[in-house]
Amino acid sequence: MRPARLALAITLTTAALNAQAANVLVVLSDSDHLDLKDNKVFATGFYLNELMQPVKMLLEAGHSVTFATPEGKAPTLDESSNNKMYFNNDVDALREHKTLLENLKITSREASPVISLARVEQIGYERFDAVYIPGGHAPMQDLLHSTALGKLLNNFHDNDKTTALVCHGPIALLSTLADPVAFTRQLETERKTSINGWTYAGYKFTVFSNQEEELAKGLLNGGAMKFYPQTALEQAGGLFSSNTSPWTSHVVIDRELITGQNPSSAVDVGKAIVERLKSRSATKG
Repeated sequence: MRPARLALAITLTTAALNAQAANVLVVLSDSDHLDLKDNKVFATGFYLNELMQPVKMLLEAGHSVTFATPEGKAPTLDESSNNKMYFNNDVDALREHKTLLENLKITSREASPVISLARVEQIGYERFDAVYIPGGHAPMQDLLHSTALGKLLNNFHDNDKTTALVCHGPIALLSTLADPVAFTRQLETERKTSINGWTYAGYKFTVFSNQEEELAKGLLNGGAMKFYPQTALEQAGGLFSSNTSPWTSHVVIDRELITGQNPSSAVDVGKAIVERLKSRSATKG
């Protein structure tokens, strides 16, 4: 092939690849803790594997990733997740994902690329093709009550855009309620909740299960959560689906919604997002 034709072929191939690339919004919590019962506090943040395994897959597939929190603060890594057990006991995989996190500077107080959800709205929701919300307990502190996040999720719902969440991340779906604060207050007092018009009512979903919460409650150092996310989402009107064995991967896809049950589900959620974006690109093509 002549040099000019080769250059043209490379240009066309690059253009085609860029045309297929998507921009994925990753939403994290601003919080570094979760308030528990009896005024106890649990130090937390996002889980390393739940954030970085899907992010790494998205970047390797050629997609762009934008990071955001409600207020635009650098999010906090839950240090308990900095453990090879979340990477199939593969020390090299742990190191690789931790290095990527550091290179992206997501948690840097001085150089974090994280923007606020208000800025996301200014940029325009139409600029984003999918949203992903990882877990860790932090989303239960602020994302479930975020008006800005509720507005974004409702927009994605209305436009049938991929909405993926894992572990405790799905609790953020409550932000689409008309008054999520009142709803969670009812949950905290163990009164029967009553709501109207939840965006995801009737959707099949999964989330860190009540069974897994009970098995893992020792991590709270004697504290107790005000309510469990499975109970909250079921009372809001969702249809819960669980794995058959605790801690094993379980992913549920219903319409635009992709949910994963626990840390072990992060890789499969990442695969589902990449596949959905691939299908979207093929449809547009």
